[in-house]
Amino acid sequence: MTDKTNPPTETSQSAYEKGLGIRREVLGDKWVDRSLSRRTEFNTEFQEMITRYAWNEIWCRPGLSRQMRRIMVLSVTMSLGRWEEFELHVRAALQATDGTGLTAEELKEVLLQNAIYAGVPASNTAFNLAQNILNEVQG
Repeated sequence: MTDKTNPPTETSQSAYEKGLGIRREVLGDKWVDRSLSRRTEFNTEFQEMITRYAWNEIWCRPGLSRQMRRIMVLSVTMSLGRWEEFELHVRAALQATDGTGLTAEELKEVLLQNAIYAGVPASNTAFNLAQNILNEVQG
């Protein structure tokens, strides 16, 4: 659904494909396929942009491990109350099979650390949501 009058350059297409690969590795095929199936003429360019920049440019940088990036995303989404994104990344971190995920114990420590900086109400919500996801994935 890319704008036919301004198609992506080969470079932006390559960045998109690389970003899509990282997005799949981090979030899983099921989530990415569902997200891509909901593209519309209105949101396609946004989806392409975040795939190129967030997933290709940022998640591929060499300065931090993928696990550290996961922890940062959990911290920020918890602190900002971005619960849909928080749940997505909790689930992805617990289900990762590439050694970059988090154990339940590590997740608990991330949430406890953030309780001090994000506050008790955010932590209460985060623990409740994380527990529901733990029950689901361990279930």
